[in-house]
Amino acid sequence: MEILNEHINNILQQLPSNVTLVAVTKTRPVAILQQAYELGLRDFGENRVQEMIDKQSILPADINWHLIGHLQTNKVKYIAPFVYLVHSIDSLRLLEEVNRQAEKHNRIIDCLLQIYIATEESKFGLDEPELKVILESAIYKSMNNIRICGLMGMASFSDDTALVRREFAHLKSLFEEIKSAYFAGSTDFSILSMGMSGDYQIAIEEGSSLVRIGTALFGER
Repeated sequence: MEILNEHINNILQQLPSNVTLVAVTKTRPVAILQQAYELGLRDFGENRVQEMIDKQSILPADINWHLIGHLQTNKVKYIAPFVYLVHSIDSLRLLEEVNRQAEKHNRIIDCLLQIYIATEESKFGLDEPELKVILESAIYKSMNNIRICGLMGMASFSDDTALVRREFAHLKSLFEEIKSAYFAGSTDFSILSMGMSGDYQIAIEEGSSLVRIGTALFGER
């Protein structure tokens, strides 16, 4: 636990007070998550629905569970009772399903719209026209059980820090544009989720308010 404590404190000391740390706990055993919890962390991020369900049923109830990986519509129902924030909304269809399942549980589920900013084709996300189509759609405007709280994006997996910085800066600019155009006067749209273990410092410099860190906290798998 000593080493984990050192890593957590090291990361927290680097984060401005307005930046939230989500500990990426995918593939990590429950015992490690329990240690992280005892050291004060409350925001855990999982990529896979089944793994999140298994851990959520065992660990303390006041953990905020973030679904940070690609989410299939047929899996939404399993996390709808408890998920804190869905980072990876990449279609209107998925947003509709989250809204539908949230209604069944009398909840409002907070969501981020995932934006495609990287050079790799393997990454998911909306482009800017698709983003605006969703926000202007009558279907979205009729939803009462979801709340759009911001944007999420993953930069290219690259040693070219100038490229990574440009991608983050672009997403920050888009965040401000969308906030002004669609959420003016609202405090709901406030989260810009960008930055992981390898690039979170650049992301923070470019305006991230939430970073998703796994390896830098828990070590290599």
